[in-house]
Amino acid sequence: MPQIWMTYDELATLSGCTPAEARMRAIHLSLDRRKSRDGATRVKLDLALTARFFASVREADFDLDGAIAALQSTHRQMAELLAPTGFRERGAA
Repeated sequence: MPQIWMTYDELATLSGCTPAEARMRAIHLSLDRRKSRDGATRVKLDLALTARFFASVREADFDLDGAIAALQSTHRQMAELLAPTGFRERGAA
């Protein structure tokens, strides 16, 4: 099962409550919490919340195929930029 970490704001959106209520819920459920490098505290979702998150993603009305195609296109473009253009022979100037 993947690990999903969310800020209290994100968890509040998922749970339909305020960030303060999301924080109290995380404490009540004894969810793992960590301070991220950006200063925000993130909560690791348990199995039930992870299932709710995946259900919300499935229900979202967006072009998933288009997003995947855009990511693949970006990956190809980045790979082309990073690909070596040719190797020089040893001793060649």
